Amino acid sequence: MALRVSRKIYREILNKRVFSTPLLTARHCSSSAQTAPNIPHSAKKGRILTGATIGLVIAGGAYVSTVDEATFCAIINRCGFNGEGIVAVAKRLGAQHAKRKLDETSRNSSSPTDEAKHKGKAGPGILGVNLGKNKTSEDAAADYVQGVHTLSQYADYLVINVSSPNTPGLRMLQGRKQLEDLVKKVQAARDEMQWGEEGPLPLLVKIAPDLSKEDLEDIAAVALALCLDGLIISNTTVSRPDPVSKNPVAREVGGLSGKPLFNLSTNILKEMYVLTKGKIPLIGCGGVSSGGDACQKIRAGATLVQLYTAFGYGGPALIPQIKAELAECLERDGFKSITEAVGVDCR
Repeated sequence: MALRVSRKIYREILNKRVFSTPLLTARHCSSSAQTAPNIPHSAKKGRILTGATIGLVIAGGAYVSTVDEATFCAIINRCGFNGEGIVAVAKRLGAQHAKRKLDETSRNSSSPTDEAKHKGKAGPGILGVNLGKNKTSEDAAADYVQGVHTLSQYADYLVINVSSPNTPGLRMLQGRKQLEDLVKKVQAARDEMQWGEEGPLPLLVKIAPDLSKEDLEDIAAVALALCLDGLIISNTTVSRPDPVSKNPVAREVGGLSGKPLFNLSTNILKEMYVLTKGKIPLIGCGGVSSGGDACQKIRAGATLVQLYTAFGYGGPALIPQIKAELAECLERDGFKSITEAVGVDCR
């Protein structure tokens, strides 16, 4: 019952509310959620996803290289999950949550506006909390469970990140048995908590683009068997697709994001849509920088589209631009709604 309720909430939060704009802006919050309270565009133009949050305080190792901004709009990220730890994140999100509750009480409105109805727990936007494991942990599941217990009360949805290339051993959790065991433990931790009428939070898994056909089949089987609320496809890649492979910076270690990731991540998205038979909501991520890109992700099976690198280059003004371009693309292709376009290139 709890899982069915969770899927209902996913549709309410991440579909009905978001389809006024199917774009999510991600990782412009730090791993310590330092910037979460003050994203002025979040009220109407997108959702927020925190950087991966872990239990320990991890310092150093934060290096990012830009790969010829004018040509590629790409980034190689080798930051890992360094940050101030889960306690610091909980304090910041808790303060924002308390402030919002105080504001609501002071207004004491008997007929809230549509904007107020669509607020998330931490403010005017919908806040996703991205959970990762500690670099030195022997029990990865315990780290994710700690994240659920500590941060669920402040989040509108949770993400199990098993796909960052910068944390040793993390991507091993995408194996069928490892992923199944992990998701079961995280779901159990979520479901044992006290929830209101809306039920437990949606729980998504974020996967890598560097996966074999067998890997994708295993992940799809787990997602379907455990009724996952969604998959985010995809994280950064350790490969260096042409033409970025010829850039001197391409030899550096780390996960590549931006335009060079688009084709790889979109192909993985298509495969996963087919493998899950359209039954699992998918968030398309990787190389999106225009409305045309967003439309391709949707046609490849994405219910929602997420921005990373392009948002860093283009800033908040990019969101309304992409929305306008996406609307033009849908009209051009004869679709009356985004829902009609989801997965059409896979049928």
